[in-house]
Amino acid sequence: MSPRFVVSGTDTGIGKTIFSAALTHALQAYYWKPVQSGLDEETDSEVVARLGGAYRASILPEAYRLKMPASPHLSARLENVTIDPERLIPPETDGPLVIEGAGGLLVPLTDKLLFADIFARWRIPLILCARTSLGTINHTLLSLEALRQRAIPVHGVVFIGDENRENQRIIADIGGVRSLGRMPHLPEMSAKTLHQTFAQQFDRADFLEVPA
Repeated sequence: MSPRFVVSGTDTGIGKTIFSAALTHALQAYYWKPVQSGLDEETDSEVVARLGGAYRASILPEAYRLKMPASPHLSARLENVTIDPERLIPPETDGPLVIEGAGGLLVPLTDKLLFADIFARWRIPLILCARTSLGTINHTLLSLEALRQRAIPVHGVVFIGDENRENQRIIADIGGVRSLGRMPHLPEMSAKTLHQTFAQQFDRADFLEVPA
């Protein structure tokens, strides 16, 4: 059985798509973004294809593509679309799968449905991306509480940004979670530098585990 992971974050714009691209490449995985909000600029699937060095066939089509770069519930409402959770079923693949959420865990898909509710249905191990900067302790520990309240398995935390050993230590200790590594800010963002950085900062074996 190949590993499958959900990649989510403590907030929007923290770098989870960049990490997803690196992980997709490292595992030679399929990538799936269930709901994409915002189509005017490069989509997350396109970023992963470009930076992850992924073949187009391994980038699976989104269940929903919404034009407005806003919370999915609002984008869908303005386009007269109702997001149906029955369409948000992880695809079957013949290899590893990386699934990326949108924004943070409690981003609404409808007026009554959160992304975390979908993750709770799936029970797929989740990798939480967190900043290293000021404020990350509170945001990350709250996110871990939300995950555990819903019995969503947590594979570990990935830190993104400049090294902050104390923040990283206290989150791992109080949160009772494994620190998988840190993705620093890259002055030159290219597929080559991203893959090299992942190899230096992370142990690929940590992502090959398949929970029983």
